[in-house]
Amino acid sequence: MELDALEHAARQLADTLLKQQIMAVTAESCTGGGIAQLLTEIPGSSRWFERGFVSYSNQAKQEMLGVSAATLDVHGAVSEDTALEMARGAIRHSRGHVSVAVTGIAGPDGGSPEKPVGTVWIAWGQKLGYAEALCFHFDGDRHAVRQQTILAAIQGLNDRLQ
Repeated sequence: MELDALEHAARQLADTLLKQQIMAVTAESCTGGGIAQLLTEIPGSSRWFERGFVSYSNQAKQEMLGVSAATLDVHGAVSEDTALEMARGAIRHSRGHVSVAVTGIAGPDGGSPEKPVGTVWIAWGQKLGYAEALCFHFDGDRHAVRQQTILAAIQGLNDRLQ
């Protein structure tokens, strides 16, 4: 994946957030903070990026974002329900107006027939409680899956803010 696509998407998001005078927050699992890193590479990002949560373990998802143990037990960490709770929790536990949350299986291990490597749930949330999530199936190695997740997460936020 070209860095240009990632940088372009990030700069578009920065412009939109600045124009709308709102702050974004991230809740990341499989990307390990990659979304926040990309966004904060942009000078002046403190004007529109509020904070990022890296909640890699289930315990961190519960403690930092308020994801319920029942959701994790019933649906698993890589699920629509968990992604939605992460997106809403990121808003609730920050001063952000919009959020993006990602949870998935980047590989090379950890996949199953039901949730193969490359399965990623991305959720986008808003301050008023609305959130939606989509499931993606990305190809490639761990790095490729993570890069595709970062791009889809930022593009999805861009699309929802237009």
